[in-house]
Amino acid sequence: ECPLCLLPQPPEAFPTLASCHHRSCRACLEQYLRIAISESRLPAACPHCPALLQPADLHCLLPEPGLRDKYEEFLLRRLLVADPGTRWCPAPDCSYAVIAYGCAECPRLTCGREGCGTEFCYHCRQPWHPDGPCAPVAPAPSLASPAAQLAHPEDSAHGETLVQAEAEAIKVCPRCSAFIMKINDGSCNRMNCTVCGCLFCWLCLQEISDVHFLSPSGCTFWGKRPWSRSRRILWQLGMVLGAPMVISLVAGIAIPVITFGIPIYMGRKVLQWALGSPCLSGCQQCLSVTSSVLLSLFVSPIITAVTVGVGVPLMLTYVYGVVVLSLCR
Repeated sequence: ECPLCLLPQPPEAFPTLASCHHRSCRACLEQYLRIAISESRLPAACPHCPALLQPADLHCLLPEPGLRDKYEEFLLRRLLVADPGTRWCPAPDCSYAVIAYGCAECPRLTCGREGCGTEFCYHCRQPWHPDGPCAPVAPAPSLASPAAQLAHPEDSAHGETLVQAEAEAIKVCPRCSAFIMKINDGSCNRMNCTVCGCLFCWLCLQEISDVHFLSPSGCTFWGKRPWSRSRRILWQLGMVLGAPMVISLVAGIAIPVITFGIPIYMGRKVLQWALGSPCLSGCQQCLSVTSSVLLSLFVSPIITAVTVGVGVPLMLTYVYGVVVLSLCR
Protein backbone atom coordinates (compact mmCIF):
# COMPACT_ATOMS: atom_id res chain seq x y z
CA GLU A 1 0.00 0.00 0.00
CA CYS A 2 1.32 3.42 -0.96
CA PRO A 3 1.56 5.67 2.13
CA LEU A 4 0.55 8.72 0.08
CA CYS A 5 -2.52 7.58 -1.89
CA LEU A 6 -3.30 4.60 0.42
CA LEU A 7 -3.98 2.36 -2.57
CA PRO A 8 -2.64 -1.18 -3.03
CA GLN A 9 0.04 -1.27 -5.72
CA PRO A 10 2.19 -4.02 -7.25
CA PRO A 11 5.83 -4.15 -6.08
CA GLU A 12 7.16 -2.83 -9.39
CA ALA A 13 5.17 0.42 -8.87
CA PHE A 14 7.47 1.43 -6.00
CA PRO A 15 10.73 2.89 -7.35
CA THR A 16 13.86 2.64 -5.21
CA LEU A 17 15.27 6.00 -4.17
CA ALA A 18 18.99 6.59 -3.70
CA SER A 19 18.43 9.25 -1.02
CA CYS A 20 16.53 7.21 1.60
CA HIS A 21 14.65 3.97 2.25
CA HIS A 22 11.10 5.36 2.02
CA ARG A 23 8.84 3.99 -0.70
CA SER A 24 5.90 5.56 -2.50
CA CYS A 25 4.22 4.66 -5.76
CA ARG A 26 5.53 6.21 -8.95
CA ALA A 27 2.31 8.13 -9.71
CA CYS A 28 2.36 9.88 -6.32
CA LEU A 29 6.05 10.74 -6.61
CA GLU A 30 5.56 12.18 -10.09
CA GLN A 31 2.65 14.33 -8.90
CA TYR A 32 4.63 15.42 -5.85
CA LEU A 33 7.55 16.53 -8.04
CA ARG A 34 5.26 18.35 -10.48
CA ILE A 35 3.85 20.42 -7.61
CA ALA A 36 7.30 21.05 -6.12
CA ILE A 37 8.66 22.29 -9.45
CA SER A 38 5.62 24.45 -10.19
CA GLU A 39 6.00 26.10 -6.75
CA SER A 40 9.82 26.35 -7.07
CA ARG A 41 10.32 24.35 -3.87
CA LEU A 42 13.71 23.09 -4.90
CA PRO A 43 15.81 21.13 -4.26
CA ALA A 44 13.04 18.63 -3.67
CA ALA A 45 13.11 16.37 -0.62
CA CYS A 46 11.56 12.99 0.06
CA PRO A 47 7.82 13.29 0.89
CA HIS A 48 8.44 11.41 4.16
CA CYS A 49 11.76 12.84 5.42
CA PRO A 50 14.15 15.78 4.86
CA ALA A 51 16.53 13.76 2.66
CA LEU A 52 17.05 15.52 -0.68
CA LEU A 53 16.22 13.53 -3.78
CA GLN A 54 19.19 12.71 -5.97
CA PRO A 55 19.32 14.10 -9.55
CA ALA A 56 19.30 10.56 -10.97
CA ASP A 57 16.05 9.79 -9.14
CA LEU A 58 14.47 13.02 -10.37
CA HIS A 59 15.34 12.29 -13.97
CA CYS A 60 13.80 8.84 -13.66
CA LEU A 61 10.64 10.13 -11.98
CA LEU A 62 10.03 13.08 -14.30
CA PRO A 63 8.65 11.65 -17.54
CA GLU A 64 8.28 15.00 -19.32
CA PRO A 65 11.41 16.66 -20.74
CA GLY A 66 9.90 20.09 -20.05
CA LEU A 67 9.70 19.36 -16.32
CA ARG A 68 13.29 18.16 -16.23
CA ASP A 69 14.43 21.32 -18.03
CA LYS A 70 12.46 23.52 -15.63
CA TYR A 71 13.91 21.67 -12.64
CA GLU A 72 17.47 22.21 -13.88
CA GLU A 73 16.71 25.85 -14.67
CA PHE A 74 15.38 26.48 -11.15
CA LEU A 75 18.46 24.90 -9.59
CA LEU A 76 20.74 26.95 -11.82
CA ARG A 77 18.86 30.15 -10.99
CA ARG A 78 19.13 29.46 -7.28
CA LEU A 79 22.90 29.01 -7.66
CA LEU A 80 23.27 32.17 -9.74
CA VAL A 81 21.15 34.33 -7.43
CA ALA A 82 23.46 33.49 -4.53
CA ASP A 83 26.50 34.58 -6.60
CA PRO A 84 27.32 38.29 -6.07
CA GLY A 85 28.97 38.51 -9.50
CA THR A 86 25.85 37.52 -11.45
CA ARG A 87 24.04 40.19 -13.45
CA TRP A 88 20.72 39.62 -15.21
CA CYS A 89 20.01 41.06 -18.63
CA PRO A 90 17.55 43.99 -18.31
CA ALA A 91 16.05 43.47 -21.78
CA PRO A 92 12.34 42.58 -21.88
CA ASP A 93 11.58 38.87 -22.14
CA CYS A 94 15.24 37.99 -21.54
CA SER A 95 16.30 36.16 -18.42
CA TYR A 96 19.89 35.50 -19.43
CA ALA A 97 22.49 35.70 -16.67
CA VAL A 98 25.97 37.12 -17.15
CA ILE A 99 28.63 36.06 -14.66
CA ALA A 100 30.95 39.05 -14.37
CA TYR A 101 34.09 39.23 -12.21
CA GLY A 102 36.50 42.16 -12.03
CA CYS A 103 34.23 44.44 -14.06
CA ALA A 104 34.27 47.40 -11.68
CA GLU A 105 36.65 49.43 -13.89
CA CYS A 106 35.13 48.33 -17.20
CA PRO A 107 31.44 47.96 -16.38
CA ARG A 108 30.13 47.42 -19.91
CA LEU A 109 28.47 44.01 -20.16
CA THR A 110 26.91 42.29 -23.16
CA CYS A 111 24.17 39.70 -22.98
CA GLY A 112 25.37 36.44 -24.49
CA ARG A 113 21.98 35.03 -25.38
CA GLU A 114 21.60 34.37 -29.09
CA GLY A 115 19.50 37.06 -30.68
CA CYS A 116 19.73 39.49 -27.74
CA GLY A 117 23.13 41.13 -27.36
CA THR A 118 21.82 43.85 -25.03
CA GLU A 119 24.52 46.02 -23.50
CA PHE A 120 24.06 47.05 -19.87
CA CYS A 121 25.99 48.44 -16.93
CA TYR A 122 27.62 46.26 -14.30
CA HIS A 123 27.00 48.77 -11.49
CA CYS A 124 23.41 49.95 -11.94
CA ARG A 125 22.30 46.92 -14.00
CA GLN A 126 20.48 49.20 -16.43
CA PRO A 127 20.97 49.60 -20.23
CA TRP A 128 24.43 50.85 -21.10
CA HIS A 129 24.89 54.65 -20.77
CA PRO A 130 28.23 55.67 -22.29
CA ASP A 131 27.70 59.43 -21.95
CA GLY A 132 27.20 59.78 -18.23
CA PRO A 133 27.43 58.24 -14.78
CA CYS A 134 25.01 55.70 -13.47
CA ALA A 135 21.62 57.23 -12.92
CA PRO A 136 19.95 56.47 -9.61
CA VAL A 137 17.76 53.46 -10.03
CA ALA A 138 14.13 54.34 -9.44
CA PRO A 139 12.62 52.12 -6.80
CA ALA A 140 10.07 49.64 -7.92
CA PRO A 141 6.51 50.88 -7.40
CA SER A 142 5.68 50.06 -3.84
CA LEU A 143 2.34 48.65 -2.89
CA ALA A 144 1.90 51.68 -0.65
CA SER A 145 2.96 54.25 -3.29
CA PRO A 146 0.47 56.55 -5.04
CA ALA A 147 0.98 54.62 -8.29
CA ALA A 148 -0.52 51.59 -6.65
CA GLN A 149 -3.67 53.37 -5.48
CA LEU A 150 -7.01 52.38 -6.92
CA ALA A 151 -8.28 54.30 -9.92
CA HIS A 152 -11.58 55.34 -8.37
CA PRO A 153 -11.19 58.28 -5.94
CA GLU A 154 -14.39 57.42 -4.14
CA ASP A 155 -12.80 54.16 -3.04
CA SER A 156 -9.62 55.83 -1.74
CA ALA A 157 -10.20 54.93 1.91
CA HIS A 158 -10.86 51.32 1.09
CA GLY A 159 -7.97 51.36 -1.38
CA GLU A 160 -5.51 52.66 1.21
CA THR A 161 -6.54 49.95 3.65
CA LEU A 162 -6.23 47.27 0.98
CA VAL A 163 -2.85 48.54 -0.22
CA GLN A 164 -1.51 48.71 3.31
CA ALA A 165 -2.63 45.15 3.96
CA GLU A 166 -0.96 43.99 0.73
CA ALA A 167 2.24 45.88 1.58
CA GLU A 168 2.40 44.09 4.93
CA ALA A 169 1.82 40.74 3.22
CA ILE A 170 4.48 41.13 0.49
CA LYS A 171 8.15 41.77 1.26
CA VAL A 172 11.50 41.10 -0.43
CA CYS A 173 14.12 38.55 0.49
CA PRO A 174 17.13 40.26 2.15
CA ARG A 175 19.57 38.19 0.08
CA CYS A 176 18.16 37.95 -3.46
CA SER A 177 15.36 40.60 -3.34
CA ALA A 178 12.75 38.13 -4.55
CA PHE A 179 9.19 39.10 -3.69
CA ILE A 180 7.70 36.88 -1.00
CA MET A 181 4.09 36.84 0.15
CA LYS A 182 3.08 35.71 3.62
CA ILE A 183 -0.50 34.59 4.14
CA ASN A 184 -2.06 36.13 7.23
CA ASP A 185 -3.00 32.77 8.74
CA GLY A 186 -1.24 33.11 12.08
CA SER A 187 1.89 31.30 10.89
CA CYS A 188 5.27 32.09 12.42
CA ASN A 189 7.64 34.80 11.22
CA ARG A 190 10.46 32.38 10.33
CA MET A 191 10.60 32.55 6.53
CA ASN A 192 12.60 30.54 4.02
CA CYS A 193 13.13 31.97 0.52
CA THR A 194 12.45 29.32 -2.11
CA VAL A 195 14.70 31.08 -4.63
CA CYS A 196 18.01 31.38 -2.75
CA GLY A 197 17.25 29.36 0.41
CA CYS A 198 17.77 32.36 2.72
CA LEU A 199 16.36 31.96 6.23
CA PHE A 200 15.16 35.33 7.48
CA CYS A 201 12.82 37.04 9.93
CA TRP A 202 9.60 38.44 8.46
CA LEU A 203 9.53 41.31 10.98
CA CYS A 204 13.07 42.72 10.76
CA LEU A 205 14.00 41.22 7.33
CA GLN A 206 17.39 40.08 8.58
CA GLU A 207 19.04 36.73 7.94
CA ILE A 208 18.68 34.76 11.14
CA SER A 209 19.73 31.64 12.96
CA ASP A 210 17.49 29.32 14.94
CA VAL A 211 17.95 31.36 18.14
CA HIS A 212 16.87 34.71 16.66
CA PHE A 213 13.44 34.66 18.26
CA LEU A 214 14.94 33.67 21.63
CA SER A 215 17.22 36.70 21.66
CA PRO A 216 16.07 40.04 23.13
CA SER A 217 15.60 41.54 19.64
CA GLY A 218 11.89 42.32 19.93
CA CYS A 219 11.00 39.91 17.12
CA THR A 220 8.53 37.22 18.06
CA PHE A 221 7.50 33.94 16.47
CA TRP A 222 3.99 35.28 15.97
CA GLY A 223 2.71 38.82 15.57
CA LYS A 224 2.73 41.48 12.88
CA ARG A 225 5.26 43.91 14.39
CA PRO A 226 8.32 43.74 16.66
CA TRP A 227 8.00 44.91 20.22
CA SER A 228 8.64 48.56 20.96
CA ARG A 229 11.85 49.61 22.70
CA SER A 230 10.10 50.31 26.03
CA ARG A 231 8.33 46.96 25.95
CA ARG A 232 11.61 45.15 25.20
CA ILE A 233 13.34 46.89 28.12
CA LEU A 234 10.50 46.09 30.52
CA TRP A 235 10.49 42.45 29.41
CA GLN A 236 14.27 42.17 29.81
CA LEU A 237 14.18 43.76 33.26
CA GLY A 238 11.42 41.36 34.25
CA MET A 239 13.52 38.43 33.04
CA VAL A 240 16.57 39.58 35.02
CA LEU A 241 14.61 40.16 38.23
CA GLY A 242 12.29 37.16 37.99
CA ALA A 243 14.72 34.60 36.58
CA PRO A 244 15.68 32.98 39.92
CA MET A 245 12.07 32.45 40.96
CA VAL A 246 10.95 31.19 37.52
CA ILE A 247 13.94 28.86 37.10
CA SER A 248 13.41 27.44 40.60
CA LEU A 249 9.73 26.88 39.86
CA VAL A 250 10.47 25.18 36.54
CA ALA A 251 13.14 22.97 38.12
CA GLY A 252 10.81 22.10 41.01
CA ILE A 253 8.12 20.98 38.58
CA ALA A 254 10.49 19.23 36.17
CA ILE A 255 12.22 17.07 38.78
CA PRO A 256 9.14 15.07 39.94
CA VAL A 257 7.61 15.06 36.47
CA ILE A 258 10.70 13.51 34.87
CA THR A 259 11.49 11.22 37.81
CA PHE A 260 8.04 9.66 38.01
CA GLY A 261 6.77 10.38 34.51
CA ILE A 262 9.32 8.22 32.72
CA PRO A 263 8.50 5.02 34.72
CA ILE A 264 4.76 5.59 34.26
CA TYR A 265 5.18 6.18 30.53
CA MET A 266 7.41 3.15 30.05
CA GLY A 267 5.09 0.96 32.11
CA ARG A 268 2.09 1.95 29.96
CA LYS A 269 3.96 1.39 26.70
CA VAL A 270 5.29 -2.02 27.76
CA LEU A 271 1.85 -3.00 29.04
CA GLN A 272 0.26 -2.15 25.70
CA TRP A 273 2.94 -4.14 23.90
CA ALA A 274 2.53 -7.12 26.26
CA LEU A 275 -1.26 -7.17 25.92
CA GLY A 276 -0.90 -7.17 22.15
CA SER A 277 1.49 -10.15 22.16
CA PRO A 278 -0.54 -13.37 22.33
CA CYS A 279 2.61 -15.45 22.81
CA LEU A 280 3.21 -14.02 26.31
CA SER A 281 1.53 -15.53 29.33
CA GLY A 282 0.11 -13.50 32.21
CA CYS A 283 3.23 -14.00 34.34
CA GLN A 284 5.49 -12.95 31.49
CA GLN A 285 3.42 -9.83 30.91
CA CYS A 286 3.62 -8.85 34.58
CA LEU A 287 7.36 -9.55 34.60
CA SER A 288 7.91 -7.38 31.51
CA VAL A 289 5.96 -4.46 32.94
CA THR A 290 7.61 -4.73 36.37
CA SER A 291 11.13 -4.94 34.95
CA SER A 292 10.57 -1.94 32.67
CA VAL A 293 9.21 0.15 35.55
CA LEU A 294 12.10 -0.80 37.85
CA LEU A 295 14.66 -0.05 35.15
CA SER A 296 13.00 3.30 34.49
CA LEU A 297 13.05 4.13 38.20
CA PHE A 298 16.80 3.55 38.14
CA VAL A 299 17.43 5.57 34.97
CA SER A 300 14.99 8.47 35.49
CA PRO A 301 16.95 10.14 38.36
CA ILE A 302 20.04 10.17 36.14
CA ILE A 303 18.08 11.78 33.31
CA THR A 304 16.59 14.28 35.76
CA ALA A 305 20.00 15.22 37.15
CA VAL A 306 21.49 15.69 33.68
CA THR A 307 18.51 17.72 32.45
CA VAL A 308 18.41 20.04 35.46
CA GLY A 309 22.20 20.22 35.77
CA VAL A 310 22.57 21.34 32.16
CA GLY A 311 19.35 23.30 31.68
CA VAL A 312 19.57 25.54 34.74
CA PRO A 313 23.12 26.85 34.01
CA LEU A 314 22.17 27.46 30.37
CA MET A 315 19.11 29.47 31.39
CA LEU A 316 21.08 31.48 33.93
CA THR A 317 23.83 32.14 31.37
CA TYR A 318 21.30 33.39 28.84
CA VAL A 319 19.47 35.67 31.30
CA TYR A 320 22.50 37.16 33.02
CA GLY A 321 24.68 37.12 29.93
CA VAL A 322 22.77 37.82 26.71
CA VAL A 323 19.89 39.77 28.26
CA VAL A 324 22.09 41.89 30.52
CA LEU A 325 24.40 42.75 27.62
CA SER A 326 21.38 43.75 25.56
CA LEU A 327 20.20 46.03 28.35
CA CYS A 328 23.62 47.62 28.60
CA ARG A 329 23.64 48.35 24.88
